[in-house]
Amino acid sequence: MATFASVGVLASLGAAAGVGLAAGGCAYAALSPSSRFFGPALIAPPKPDELALTFDDGPNPVWTPRLLELLASHDIRVTFFLLGSHAHAAPDLVRRIVAAGHLVGNHSWDHPNLALTPRAHIHDELRRTSKSLEQITGRLIRYFRPPFGARRPAVLQAAREMGLVPVLWNAMTSDWSEPSAQCIAGRLSEKIDRLTRRGRAANVVLHDGGHLDRRAYRAPSLTAAGMLVARYKTTHRFVTLDAWQSNF
Repeated sequence: MATFASVGVLASLGAAAGVGLAAGGCAYAALSPSSRFFGPALIAPPKPDELALTFDDGPNPVWTPRLLELLASHDIRVTFFLLGSHAHAAPDLVRRIVAAGHLVGNHSWDHPNLALTPRAHIHDELRRTSKSLEQITGRLIRYFRPPFGARRPAVLQAAREMGLVPVLWNAMTSDWSEPSAQCIAGRLSEKIDRLTRRGRAANVVLHDGGHLDRRAYRAPSLTAAGMLVARYKTTHRFVTLDAWQSNF
């Protein structure tokens, strides 16, 4: 028979486990790209022959121009999720991105974890970025990718109020820290092939910039992007995210 003490210990352990599960559930809801707990986001439709390359944390004055040259050589359009602070510092580069036919989206002003950001500051991050990008490009900004994929109801509500479509992803690896382009491309190819077999399009994240360093070294990411283009150009149609708007 359990003693009162042992019952108390078991109750405490049970409570601690419950807290842990709740915390884990909240973390999943806030950070997992596939979670819909806090609301829907655009990822990818059931179109296994389509692939969207997306680039975060730019524009990068060193590496984004090289990326634009690579994409132009293959006649491919992609989506750039730009940081407002970086865009403000390089407006001509932002205009060059748009002039090349690429889609530009909002990635916040300076890349905070919006799941932990006060509500008023969330609005400021999104509004300030969209306003700056629209002034630079002369175009309406329609898409928003939360930094780290982090969100909560207040984040998605702010996005909706500003007419922004939240966007996540279904194929990413740590290209921002991986020195081998072959490893980056290999890991992403595995994910893309798996999605294709499952009948889904691929929404691929790479980084042409860095939120801590506007001139972050991104040669591995760019080389990996070229490898992906070479591998999938004959089997997939490369699209920008607005091609999937009707599937949101």
